[in-house]
Amino acid sequence: MSMATTGHLAKILNDNQEALLEGWLGGMLSRLVRRDKAAEADIRQHASRFLPLVAKAVEKGQGYDFDAAAFADVRAQLAEMSAARVRQGYSPTETATFIFALKEPVFALLRTTLAGDANALAAELTDSGALFDRMGLYTVEQYQKGRENVILRQQQELLELSTPVVQLWKDVLALPLIGTLDSARTQVVMENLLQKIIETGASIAIIDITGVPTVDTLVAQHLLKTVAAARLMGADCIISGIRPQIAQTIVHLGVNLEDVTTKATLADAFLVALKRVGATVTRTDQAT
Repeated sequence: MSMATTGHLAKILNDNQEALLEGWLGGMLSRLVRRDKAAEADIRQHASRFLPLVAKAVEKGQGYDFDAAAFADVRAQLAEMSAARVRQGYSPTETATFIFALKEPVFALLRTTLAGDANALAAELTDSGALFDRMGLYTVEQYQKGRENVILRQQQELLELSTPVVQLWKDVLALPLIGTLDSARTQVVMENLLQKIIETGASIAIIDITGVPTVDTLVAQHLLKTVAAARLMGADCIISGIRPQIAQTIVHLGVNLEDVTTKATLADAFLVALKRVGATVTRTDQAT
């Protein structure tokens, strides 16, 4: 591609920024599902920064290779804008419209500028169109990455919320588990439990698996790792919620829990824990 050809787009962007900005904003805003002043101001700010960046990139790179170093600042702004759109709840289509809506006013100016040179116009429309398409796809790619990051962060937060460590008594903690234990969740469980042991100085930790639907070899290994880590911190563990089906499964799998105290219910485990810490439980029956 010659410098003369690539110069047309840069010149149009530099010489017609106000007109392009108004035409571009009109196209974008007409496609938005939600319209408010904050959204319009945000779009205008991004658009005002974007046009000079593209013009500079085309001039510096002497071409329309979007992956070239000359377009680094353009890619950075598109990535920033896409991440913001994820947080603000925009759809991928609305995000890509930021680029695709610019093609219409740019193409209109190209047709006017190159009206007397059909070959140059055709080449410019093809090359600049490919550039805008590549930038539009890039915004979608960045939007997808941003959304995946949000989902991963939410999953991590849900894991932390689903593994609460409760202090039942002085020196006694309880960790009720609900759902399936996998490697990622086991790590969160272990970290939360160890942190609570450090904060409270507890000597007994009850791990209740009443809400764990199935116990296989992997789940049993995860439990044993958690017990071992707690012991290294000076706390002994009691596993409660051992239902008949789970007991049979553990025996069938040959998992060794001989060194771990197990109880059928959390209440039974709590009584054992109280005795170990020297507490006395007295039941008073009142006559009816």
